Amino acid sequence: MSETTTPTQTISPATPPWSWKPRAVIFDLFGDYLRYTGQGVRLAHLTALLSLFSIEPATVRMNLSRLRREGWFTTTKDGRETIYWMTPKLVDLLDEGREKIFARTDESWDSRWTMVIYQVPESERAVREMLKKSLAWAGFGQLSPSTWVATHDRAQAANAISAQYPAARFDILWCEAMSEEQSLDLVRRCWDLDSLAEDYRAYIDEFGHLLVPSELATLDPPAALLARTHLTQSFRRFPFRDPQLPTVLEPVGWPGRTAFDTFERLHAALAEQAESCVSSFM
Repeated sequence: MSETTTPTQTISPATPPWSWKPRAVIFDLFGDYLRYTGQGVRLAHLTALLSLFSIEPATVRMNLSRLRREGWFTTTKDGRETIYWMTPKLVDLLDEGREKIFARTDESWDSRWTMVIYQVPESERAVREMLKKSLAWAGFGQLSPSTWVATHDRAQAANAISAQYPAARFDILWCEAMSEEQSLDLVRRCWDLDSLAEDYRAYIDEFGHLLVPSELATLDPPAALLARTHLTQSFRRFPFRDPQLPTVLEPVGWPGRTAFDTFERLHAALAEQAESCVSSFM
């Protein structure tokens, strides 16, 4: 595609019932597609591509400029055209996010829990809040204000978090409940699984119909790109909340595995059409 070409593909649906966040869409496009070209991306091409998401050119330029200042991109010039390149910082972020979204913990459980007990000075409240987010992202649930637990071996993740927050004092321990009933009680106290199950079922209801081949066949490349991006953005919130419990601790009828299967299969099924769409803008 030349720098002056305006895309003319028909987009369906043209007006989705959700609003696209420019920053999130930019990261998703680089994470799923543009990073694999091995090249920089011209501003004109990226602006045209983002128009599929009803994101205005001025908004694209503003967000990219901000992301560059934050260290996610560098830029070079080719005549009057600006070319955006990912920094190692962005590559690391995309790698971490992809691993978290696609990784499943299916190993057998030996009944041990990883426990983190930390102390943070009162003057470091911002650190405390960031620490909570990091522990939740790593699969820990809050047992008490300063005690977090996780099933499986999360010691390596806990050590990595500890290294990020030198203002906090960490104790990382192994523990084991006295019975399966006590483990189930810990699960109920540390995670809101009822709310999570409800959201998982809503996700399955929203996207499951696309697994029908006749439904997939109705999507042209732009629609496949929109659907795949929405699929990913909607699923991305779950790894923050799902502790990936061993099967023995999952509630009866737990929909988490079905939701992940829906996401994984659709992400693969929509790939060819979505990649074709992105390639047409480059």
